[in-house]
Amino acid sequence: MGQYSIPAVYMRGGTSKGVFFRSDSLPEDKALRDSILLRVIGSPDPYGKQIDGMGGATSSTSKLVVVGHSSRADCDVDYLFGAASIENAVIDWSGNCGNLTSAVGPFAIAQGLVDAPANGIAIVRIWQANINARIIAHVPMKNGEVVEDGDFELDGVTFPAAEIRIEFLDPGGSDDAETAAGGGMFPTGNLVDSLDVPGHGTFALTLINAGNPAIFIDAKELGLQGNEMQQDVNSHAALLDRCEAIRAHAAVRMGLAATPEEVTAQRPHTPKLAFVSLPRGYVASSGKRVEPQDVHINARILSMGKLHHAMTGTGAVALAVAGAIPGTVVNRLVNGMQLDQLRFGHPSGTMAVGAEALERDGTWVVTKAIMSRSARRLMQGEVLIPASVMKAV
Repeated sequence: MGQYSIPAVYMRGGTSKGVFFRSDSLPEDKALRDSILLRVIGSPDPYGKQIDGMGGATSSTSKLVVVGHSSRADCDVDYLFGAASIENAVIDWSGNCGNLTSAVGPFAIAQGLVDAPANGIAIVRIWQANINARIIAHVPMKNGEVVEDGDFELDGVTFPAAEIRIEFLDPGGSDDAETAAGGGMFPTGNLVDSLDVPGHGTFALTLINAGNPAIFIDAKELGLQGNEMQQDVNSHAALLDRCEAIRAHAAVRMGLAATPEEVTAQRPHTPKLAFVSLPRGYVASSGKRVEPQDVHINARILSMGKLHHAMTGTGAVALAVAGAIPGTVVNRLVNGMQLDQLRFGHPSGTMAVGAEALERDGTWVVTKAIMSRSARRLMQGEVLIPASVMKAV
């Protein structure tokens, strides 16, 4: 029956990789679109390897991005992100990927979706359609092309590249924010919630909407030190089960789903659970030593049921926002200090991200979160899927 081809670009953004599409290259029918994208990425795969697709069999590499002209006057492009389950036929469209956000501007410029200067910095105004948020990307240009090579180093990425600065505007939510998440930065109205998780205990959590819905817990409450590496967590089935139970019950408390079972089955991407601690030394996955004096805190985040190899971009945004607001689980660890940038240790090294916070009429408001990433095109052309997929829906 042959194969069906679709124009696509395979890109790295931050510490993630994904397959990028123009929206006009995909069908409008969402069921057919998702069927196509699952086959592109190689899911569902009971072997967990995605051998027959473009996915890399990790939460950082089983990702899909759709970009098109924006219908909003204040944005240039609309950006839709899908986190594809590896084993199941599910694409979670509930949240953003902060790492791949850094590749959206370069993709949009290369595709002719955005006018950019021949030299200097191109400003790309992005509408993040998953979470209804505005993002500004500052993309370097030279001789009419996006600059991809450079000397900006990012822990978790082997080779240096050009720096792309990303501004997440109003990351704590506005009138356009996802109303299903409670409509505000703290959906329960509390900086810290006490959550009873049947069979596991009661936990003190900060539940926050900032970049993506996120959950922060002190590592000690999980019996952890905060300097654990992937193998320490991902080989511990009981710990992963406990973390998923906490995540699922917290999502219900945040108003994101009706039941914990619904969260686990249909919403694996968000909210993400992160555990934080006072600085403790460790050897990063690169072999580099991270000393306690190098960072303000340690942070580890789980993604799609496993400990992430570095830090998700939106997790970093939420971490900076929570760190800037007195009383949260994160802020308590930095002793209430107001920091221009929060530097934290993650399994691949360290990272710094800033958040601009102010108190207005007794309520904390975060106007902007800023971080730097890099991006690069890895391959461009067409992806191929069996023609039978087009007829299956």
